[in-house]
Amino acid sequence: MARINDVGGTQGFGAIDTTDDPEPFHADWEARVVGLFNALRAQGIFNTNEFRDAIEAIPPVAYLSMSYYERWFTAITTLLERKGVIAPGELGEPDA
Repeated sequence: MARINDVGGTQGFGAIDTTDDPEPFHADWEARVVGLFNALRAQGIFNTNEFRDAIEAIPPVAYLSMSYYERWFTAITTLLERKGVIAPGELGEPDA
């Protein structure tokens, strides 16, 4: 069964933006999310497959309304809550 991230061949998403963007991050919080991901993965809190699965499990409407790093933050939060590292809602929302 395909998940929302697998849109290959799906119509209605418009053209793909292929312009080269030299900036890896467009807000400070995005870099912090990547740092959080790297630290938690290095500590064995979760692995890359669990992280990917958490991203792919985001409900379609939410997934399509999020930016790339908002999906990362959501997946990290989901995994930390699922594993009992934090209480639900403890991390809040990233500052844009």
